[in-house]
Amino acid sequence: MYKKIALFASCFTFCFSLFAQTAPESLSLEDAITLALEKNYSIKVAKNQVRLAENDNTRAAAGMLPLITGLVQPNGLFNFSNQRFFDAVRPPLVQRGIFNRNVNANVQLTWTIFNGRSMQITKARLEELVRAGESQAQVTIEGTIAQVTNAYYSAVQQKQQARSLEDALTISRERRRLAKDRYDIGQGSKVEYLTAQVDFNADTAALIAQKLTYVNTKTQLNQLLARSLDVDFVPNDTLLLNRDLMYESLRDQTLRENPQLLLARNNSLIANLDVRNQKALLWPTVNVVGGYTYNLLRNGGSGFGVRSGYNANLTGGVQVAAVIFDGLNQRRRIQGAKITEEITNLQEADVKVQIEAALQQTYQNYRNNLNLLDLEALNVKTAEQNVSIALERYKIGVATPLELREAQRNFIAAQIRLIQAQLTAKTSEIELYRLSSNIMK
Repeated sequence: MYKKIALFASCFTFCFSLFAQTAPESLSLEDAITLALEKNYSIKVAKNQVRLAENDNTRAAAGMLPLITGLVQPNGLFNFSNQRFFDAVRPPLVQRGIFNRNVNANVQLTWTIFNGRSMQITKARLEELVRAGESQAQVTIEGTIAQVTNAYYSAVQQKQQARSLEDALTISRERRRLAKDRYDIGQGSKVEYLTAQVDFNADTAALIAQKLTYVNTKTQLNQLLARSLDVDFVPNDTLLLNRDLMYESLRDQTLRENPQLLLARNNSLIANLDVRNQKALLWPTVNVVGGYTYNLLRNGGSGFGVRSGYNANLTGGVQVAAVIFDGLNQRRRIQGAKITEEITNLQEADVKVQIEAALQQTYQNYRNNLNLLDLEALNVKTAEQNVSIALERYKIGVATPLELREAQRNFIAAQIRLIQAQLTAKTSEIELYRLSSNIMK
């Protein structure tokens, strides 16, 4: 007896573990967003672009720190000489394989202490580039999160449409059974039975196609999450809509926090700093310079001259450099920077108008989609009552197969329109969140 119980428990455990391995995971929208923030490649690239800008934002990159260079140069010379003198006092001097050497070493310092505030302007520009990178990264992150959210709710929509087609297939199966029973007992025609079979097959094919669409939608979401495309999951069916969004508050927040608009402002500020930097280059440059030089000498042999010694020098001074005339090229560069600044200001104004227009249109679509959603919800209730009545009438032989099929089609169409209206309204809501930079909140 105990052996049978143990065997049954083992089989149950094995079956449960097998089911646990094959059952798809449940994926919430919050989990999908978390995965995207961690793994999405576009988001990773955007974050690394910010790191790159931060890496360049240093005082040294702005030219504020001194430049110190060093040089060590050892030299050697093998000397062979045979010298004979005019006077008879000194004997001939013959030297072979004499090694002479010297070492030159120096350290030089150059430190720019004034260049028309170009260093300070360059540092401010580097900081603004970091902020521009952060704005661009925020554009990428919020856009990706919007894509993930839309893909997630699209999967929910496809899942719900598959369920609607399953309900339709249930009705078609019941209709086919009733038609066959009637045909078998001689109360129905074979045409009626075959028509029911054809409609059942058509509904089956529609369900198969819908399930494929559902699978493809989940594949697209897996791609955005940067994970294996074969990972199966089940999205939550909950699709909650916020019906209380107000245009004025959305507009104020959009003009204040929209990352695309912030990026356009960053670019305008960078262009202004470029103009100031070009003007600063008209001023002279003042450098503090200094250096230390050391020379070491070692001579072999017994000739005249210095046998050994060294020389050390410490120097310092100030350099003032200015461009007296460059063919007015610097004036031309200043004018070009001003034109670029004007272009960026126009682009900022254009981006603002585009974003405001997109916000207004999206909000109008949002309100209209909510009204359509309410209408489609009423249509579903009406169509559901109609198909229930038609099915009961068909069971008692009052309704024709065409009447039941038409009621069934209307019910399926109403359900699909309702599901699509829900997704359309949610898509408008998500876009409003993205435009107002609320999608991460």
